[in-house]
Amino acid sequence: MGEILKFFETGKAAGGKKRAGELAAKIAKAVGLEAYPKSLAARGGGAAFVARAGIEKSLLVAAGGGKEPSWVWEFTGRKASAKIGREGISITVCPLGHENAAALRRNFPFTAPRCFGTRASAGLGDRLGIATPGHIRAAAKSGLALYLAQQSIREMTRTGREARQVMDDATWGVFQEGWREGFGSDADHLKATADIDTCAAAGFTMYTIDPGEHVDNAADGLDAGTLKARFEGLDWAALETTAAETRREYLSKSIKLGGRVKIAADEGALLKAAVKYGAAAAHTAAMYRHLAGRMGDRPFELEVSVDETATPTSTFEHYFVARELRRLGVKWVSLAPRFVGEFEKGIDYKGNLKAFEKSFEEHVAVMRELGPYKMSIHSGSDKFSIYPIIARHAEGFVHLKTAGTSYLEALRVLADIAPDLFREILEFAFERYETDKRSYHVSADLAKVPRAKDLGDKDLSKVLDKDDGRQLLHVTFGSVLTTRVEGRYLFRERLLEALRSDEEAYYRALIKHIGRHVRPFAAK
Repeated sequence: MGEILKFFETGKAAGGKKRAGELAAKIAKAVGLEAYPKSLAARGGGAAFVARAGIEKSLLVAAGGGKEPSWVWEFTGRKASAKIGREGISITVCPLGHENAAALRRNFPFTAPRCFGTRASAGLGDRLGIATPGHIRAAAKSGLALYLAQQSIREMTRTGREARQVMDDATWGVFQEGWREGFGSDADHLKATADIDTCAAAGFTMYTIDPGEHVDNAADGLDAGTLKARFEGLDWAALETTAAETRREYLSKSIKLGGRVKIAADEGALLKAAVKYGAAAAHTAAMYRHLAGRMGDRPFELEVSVDETATPTSTFEHYFVARELRRLGVKWVSLAPRFVGEFEKGIDYKGNLKAFEKSFEEHVAVMRELGPYKMSIHSGSDKFSIYPIIARHAEGFVHLKTAGTSYLEALRVLADIAPDLFREILEFAFERYETDKRSYHVSADLAKVPRAKDLGDKDLSKVLDKDDGRQLLHVTFGSVLTTRVEGRYLFRERLLEALRSDEEAYYRALIKHIGRHVRPFAAK
């Protein structure tokens, strides 16, 4: 038996990984392609790996000529054969489509997402579908669990992607990079059961429930009489309790957390918390039960997010939400309160750091009392000033969630490798900002952002060094990626082609930028 066939059978090459990569290169060359050596994976009589010709990538599935194992037949593509030395090889050149991604997940389980529970983690959203190898390189040595398929329904809608496409893109990126440590997937900011069904069908493993539409933000400003009336009028059947029982449960004792943190459990605080978050707790429980029924025996994990609300979540309100969810039988691995200060998109934290630290420490005390579960940091991109505080107090019970910042790094690379295209996108963003910003928490002053005509090529990327420019480009991503003129995408195809033509430049940018995000949370 020759060297290649022996590798197919054993998964080992005499010269280790380097030699295995050389074998992949020979197989790819036989069909006119260039291999990604790290992607090579053998399985029972055959092997698979990613290869490319120019910017077009394919999956190569190879086996001994005339002796293909049955799993090879699950992949579809162009059939070819080659002779390398004296060894006859059958090769299937497969497009990177959904059916082949699903076959890859079945046959190489490390390319399918898994659950991580309360292990410290980072969610790394990818709006373009090409960032996963860079994300892995940026965070591989951090010790964090990586959620590499992460996108909200809102982002899917704005980017024109489907849930299964988000999953498939992560699968291909994981396989290309040869990442065998496992990854998570986050169906983010789900508001309806139909969204759960869509993401469950795509194979997601974590589901972030966003009950924000059921949060009564007006509660903070209501007088005592109105609060009492609203409290009595809550849907107690949905909450599976009564107003009287809720009063007894929360007002019968003082609440001390960890010996240091005390929560004021007076009637005013209770009424406000219940009015503000009661319906949200009931909705979350209903979504959780639907999810559990939909998933059946499949493992899954839940995150609860109340971060996209008008006012901060007080310590007592966090306690109330967590305790109500637990009473309703909800099990979750992470929870995202609305923290004090401003978590605007794409820029650093705005607010008093001492006030944030005091508040965050109290939130952690609630988490430890009623969990433990992870403190989830939404809109977590670029909040460099508070990462040390979070890491110090959460002590590993943390999930950092990023998304748009990787898209901004793609534009930074574009400014260097395709400056004319970046100029077009920048000017288009000015036209779209007022419309696109409506569902985002941003405060950019466009008067502070230079116009493309006033910048030399070497200065274009500096737009992304200032808060106003970052937010301008951050919130207009959907329009940039989906706008069509005469039936053709205005930017999408050209943007992706430019980045694919120099993918290593994009990966390097992500290593640098995402590396800054995960470093404070890395296992010591």
